[in-house]
Amino acid sequence: MKLKTICYLIVLGISLSGCAQDKKSVKIIKGKTEKENQNRLANASSPYLQEHADNPVDWYEWGKEALEKAKKENKPIIISIGYAACHWCHVMEEETFMDTSVAKIMNQNFVSIKVDREERPDIDQIYMNAANLISGRGGWPLNAFALPNGKPFFAATYFPTEQWKDILNQIANTYEEDPERLVEAANSITEGVKQQDIIDGPLKNEVLFTEEDYVGLWKNWEKVIDQEKGGFRRAPKFPLPVGWDFLLQYSSLTGNEDALEAVKTTLSKMARGGIYDQLGGGFSRYSVDEDWFAPHFEKMLYDNAQLVSLYSNAYKITNDEEYEEVIRETLQFIERELSAENGGFYSSLNADSEGEEGKFYVWEENELEKHLTPEEAEVFAEFYGVKSKGNWEDNKNILYREHKEPVFAQLNDYNYSEFQKNLKSSEEKMMAVRNKRIRPSTDDKILTSWNSLMVIGYLDAYTALGEEAYKTKASEALSFIENNLMQNNGGLYRNYKDGKPSIKAFLDDYAFLASAYIKMYEVTLNKKWLMKSKNLVDYTLENFLNKDSGMFYYTSETDKKLIARKMEIADNVIPASNSEMATVLYKLGNYFQEQTFLDHSQKMLAQVKERSLEGGAYYANWTKLMGMMVYSPFEIAVMGNDAVDLNLELQKNYIPISLFMGGEKENLPLLEAKLVEEETYIYVCKNRTCKLPVKQVNMAIQQISDFLKEDKGSKSLWR
Repeated sequence: MKLKTICYLIVLGISLSGCAQDKKSVKIIKGKTEKENQNRLANASSPYLQEHADNPVDWYEWGKEALEKAKKENKPIIISIGYAACHWCHVMEEETFMDTSVAKIMNQNFVSIKVDREERPDIDQIYMNAANLISGRGGWPLNAFALPNGKPFFAATYFPTEQWKDILNQIANTYEEDPERLVEAANSITEGVKQQDIIDGPLKNEVLFTEEDYVGLWKNWEKVIDQEKGGFRRAPKFPLPVGWDFLLQYSSLTGNEDALEAVKTTLSKMARGGIYDQLGGGFSRYSVDEDWFAPHFEKMLYDNAQLVSLYSNAYKITNDEEYEEVIRETLQFIERELSAENGGFYSSLNADSEGEEGKFYVWEENELEKHLTPEEAEVFAEFYGVKSKGNWEDNKNILYREHKEPVFAQLNDYNYSEFQKNLKSSEEKMMAVRNKRIRPSTDDKILTSWNSLMVIGYLDAYTALGEEAYKTKASEALSFIENNLMQNNGGLYRNYKDGKPSIKAFLDDYAFLASAYIKMYEVTLNKKWLMKSKNLVDYTLENFLNKDSGMFYYTSETDKKLIARKMEIADNVIPASNSEMATVLYKLGNYFQEQTFLDHSQKMLAQVKERSLEGGAYYANWTKLMGMMVYSPFEIAVMGNDAVDLNLELQKNYIPISLFMGGEKENLPLLEAKLVEEETYIYVCKNRTCKLPVKQVNMAIQQISDFLKEDKGSKSLWR
């Protein structure tokens, strides 16, 4: 099939070289059009779509109107997909889609549809699969060409204006003169899309996971990890939090010190690099280089939510003050930049401001001289690598640092207290200057799945640092979701914008909210949260399940059908919805002693065994689940009047593969016969076998350590 597609592209004369994006940012300047002259995207719920309301292109949202127009007029469809924080999406919008000569070709020959990939990941997944089949690569903006029935025959990413016009004309001519060639390509590609990322058959044989399987996972990781600079040995570098979180679990269970060092190196290098906002906190989506130095400056809620969880878990192991600082500063950034008054969290911050990528965050050396004392300017410049000719583009400087504060002071013979005083003063002054700049725009839509990840992040930070405000923020976000994103039939909505939801939820929305509910139970010990999680799982079993394979489709049975019904199998920058569902099923199966849930979870993991053993970071959430199954989770029950407080003290420690439970009622099977009146006890159990109840956290921690030592072959690093 791929050969046919490539041959078709050669005949058509389309070159894919235009997809390669220059790493140098592009400045874009755009004026606004009067409201009455805007196109129909002015009324879209997505800020990304609204950005295209000024275009002369006759854009449609994805839906019945556009698809029927294409069929009625027999025109091919352009499906152009992006998101609000994407720099190159803005470049193409300004340079290409604002061009009236481009719009004329598009409007005459095509039905043009704009899609926000964050609102409609189901559509994005299909046409991204097509792009990967055609060229072996993808990205955003994604521009797909399809028949009126939606079947794609060509897809690629960014194109400069003149090359885009050439492609439009070539495709329009081919569609008119030799449509069968496009039909043949579209049918072939669509069959490939249907087969990608799908598991729809039953298991042929019983599949077991062993400790040897789990221990052997490191061999694939160590081949690709950059032990010196952190991350993986490639550029660009993405954080991929779930991968490093898996290695924390792995090192704790197996005693592999190299795995732990890889995580520590990665987190420290990221915290000091330009990918981290050294003044304001929070992480950009990725670094274009291998040193974590130069980011594309967009900041995504989902990255920062997961990184808060990752740094919280790492802090529990290391007590590293640098990690604590990252947690606090990142949550301050979330509070300041991405928090809605109603309790929800916005999706992202744009990479661009004033038409220029990163302008809000970078500095020229003379700005330090203007706003700081000579002593402050010297300290600030040396600590953050500010150069007179700039360390980046056009004499601009990205702030980064090579060392922790005490190490830097020692290496440069600074009195540490004087150094701290000057650094703090200079940071406050430069932050005040930055706050007067024109800010990057905010994508203020609220997404259920990403908000659920943020709830988990706040709760992980709460257990690490004990800040009550973090638990309060998580609780408020869950209240927002329940008040605004719940359907009457037990289902969810995906998005919230301008006071209302408009799109039904997808599997990741259910999976991550169910997971957030479990995390809230583990913090509060209130059983209602487990029941809420179970209710969501019951809904997904009814509406998303492939009964033959046990895997879940990304879309519901009730959703309008697209050209393919897809599954999320591989983990990526966000864990796959199937791996998260399998984890939720396993945890709920243990809490409720529901064997059907446990069997279902094991079946799902068995379906991806070979992929998990070889897939490294792209199956990291699956292998976290494998760790729970192979070593069996700790069932840690805290029962009595002081259960909640004692439970928090326990969770300040990193305890891998754990299930926390308890309270003042014996309301779960694992809590039966564990309540002693007027007393609070901790029960450490595994495989339904418990150590003697204890009252002190340190004694419970020792019991957990003893359990780990008893595991055959385990050489745990866990303390």
